[in-house]
This record gives sequence, C-alpha cells and structure tokens, in this order.
Amino acid sequence: MFLNVSQLSVRYPGQAAPAVDGVSLGLRAGDIGVLIGPSGCGKTTLLRAVAGLERASSGSIHLGGELVSDNQHHTPAERRRIGMVFQDYALFPHLDVGRNVAFGIDRLPRGEREQRVAEVLALVGLDGLQARFPHELSGGQQQRVALARALAPRPRLLLLDEPFSNLDVDLRERLAHEVRAILKAAGATALFVTHDQLEAFAIGDLIGVMHEGHLHQWDEAYALYHRPATRFVAEFIGHGVFAPAQIRQDGEEVSVQTPLGALHDMDECPLPSAYEAGLCDVLLRADDIVHDDHAPVKAQIIRKAFRGSEFLYTLRLASGEVLMTHVPSHHNHAVGEWIGIRAEVDHVVTFARGGGASSAPVPGASRPIPKVA
Repeated sequence: MFLNVSQLSVRYPGQAAPAVDGVSLGLRAGDIGVLIGPSGCGKTTLLRAVAGLERASSGSIHLGGELVSDNQHHTPAERRRIGMVFQDYALFPHLDVGRNVAFGIDRLPRGEREQRVAEVLALVGLDGLQARFPHELSGGQQQRVALARALAPRPRLLLLDEPFSNLDVDLRERLAHEVRAILKAAGATALFVTHDQLEAFAIGDLIGVMHEGHLHQWDEAYALYHRPATRFVAEFIGHGVFAPAQIRQDGEEVSVQTPLGALHDMDECPLPSAYEAGLCDVLLRADDIVHDDHAPVKAQIIRKAFRGSEFLYTLRLASGEVLMTHVPSHHNHAVGEWIGIRAEVDHVVTFARGGGASSAPVPGASRPIPKVA
C-alpha cells in the first residue's frame, strides 16, 4: 500500500476519548480514498494526522514505504511532500491565477515554473486564465485553481478537506466527477474528506465510514450500501430502515419473515440459530420496496420528497412499521393515501434485534463477512 495507516489513535489534551481511535486503512498508488461521517466523527483529525498537522498517540502512518508517524517519530508536515486543498481554497487575493499556482514551486527556474503552471492549469481546464484574479472567477473555477496549486509540486499524496462545501449542491456533484477525472489523469493518490454521500460516491475508489473516532468500514461504495459491516454503516449510507423479522428454516429452505411477508430463496440468509429464536432486525432499503398496486400488503404514505425522476415515499404499515421506497415520479400519490407494496430484496442483511451502532450483521454461509478496517 502506498498509504498505510495502522491502528492510528490521536488524542487531544483534556479529552477523555481519543478523536481517532485505532483506525487502519490503506490506499494503493493512484487510488482515491474518501472519509465520510457525521460532524465530530474524527475524519478531519485523521486527515490532519496524515498531513503531519497532528501527532499520533499510538499506531503508525507509512507513506510510500516510509514511516512518517508513530508515537516516537513524527516527520514534519513540510517534509512529507503532501499537497492540501482546503474548504476555503486559501487563494491569495492579491496574486493572479498563475502566481497562485506557482506559489509552491517558486524555487524552480522561471521557464520550468511557467511550463509547470501551464501544465496543471490545462489539466484542470483553466488554461489561458493565468492573468485572472481569484475574485474574477466562479467558485468552481477557484476550486480548480486550488487543486492546480496543490498538484503543481507533484506531491506524493493529495489531501482534500471538504473542498466543495461552499458550493451549491448541483455544482458539488458535477465538480466531484470532474475532480476525480483530473486526479486520475494526474495519476495522483488522494484522500478526501466530505460529509456528502453523493460526493463520496462520485469521487472515491474506497470510502471509509467513521463514527465517534472509529472507522466502521473501508470499502467500495457498492459494498457499503449492500453489505454494511455495522449497523451504523447501514443507517448512515443510503435510505433504509430496520424492520423486525424472524428467520425460519423449513427443511432445506430458509426464509425471513418480515412485515411485508416472507423473503424466500435467499442464499445469503443466515440460519435461524444465528439469533435467539431466529429473532432479528432486517435492513430494508428504499430500493428493496416496490410499489405494486396489486400487492396484498398496503402502506400509507406519511411523507413524500420529490427528487425529479422519482419520489422518496416514507410509508407506514397498518401494524405500525415505517418503511421507505423510491417510486417513479409519474406515480404521484398524495400524503395519507394507501398504496400496495412488496419486497424485492437481493441482499439480505440482518442484525441482532435492537443492536448498537457497532454491531455487525450475521452473514450467511455463502456470504463473506464484510471487511472492517
């Protein structure tokens, strides 16, 4: 691994619990990793520790095979050859774009410096704008200038701390896709912090979900969504609910009895003995619930959110359980209306009834336990 964080903890003076607690993750050269989680979960502290701005209390950080942090050794930030892109861009308002980008490579000969500035500005789609000043640029263009400046010195690793948070929602997702393309074209290895799941999915090869200083899962987006390693990941990623269920076995067939009826033919379902009396909670994503006027199970719409091509309906069954479903937007039902629904679950994920945030699902015989860093 090009970046290897092993059992890293960072503790601030006067705080009872560490801000980062026993985190391990790895990035191969050229990969983009993303850290996501609620405010105060430790993701920015972890990024700052990798940058060399915070010291490790325990554990270690290796970069390109070189030890840069442990509880006895600390390579200063300026010697790690790491580029950083901040939330506020940190551009110098009195310098034009060319001189902003050249700031970190001022020791290069003039001709080489100008060539490198032109290269990275072309890479981020801003060639020809060297003479513009930051106030003459849009927010997205300013962000690209900050990215070009960070890439100019050819850093070993690029760190981005909530770089799109000051931009509007539509621009954030579009720019995330563009930045991913730029980083891939540059062959850069990057670690990115965000609180926005769409940004994380758009830019990351690997995504880490953090909560209270712990890294619950370090995995691809598909695995986070369909094979969450803990109950917290299941709750935090995507739209879904936990419904009471019971796993039963009849001969060779294992089924999950849910408020929507039995889920059959589930090879990945654990055996009833995994839980006492087979009682558990089953994760039901919004895309596991299908609107079907002819289904015997009916649910009342208690909330609806228009998403353009679809509605996100929050539903309540007659028994009181709450579910969510995505429905094409031409199915425009009113709040309070009852609609037919059925379950189509390809990935059965069950947890202990009422388990805590860190509780892990019980896998079936054919399903490997999701990797937890």
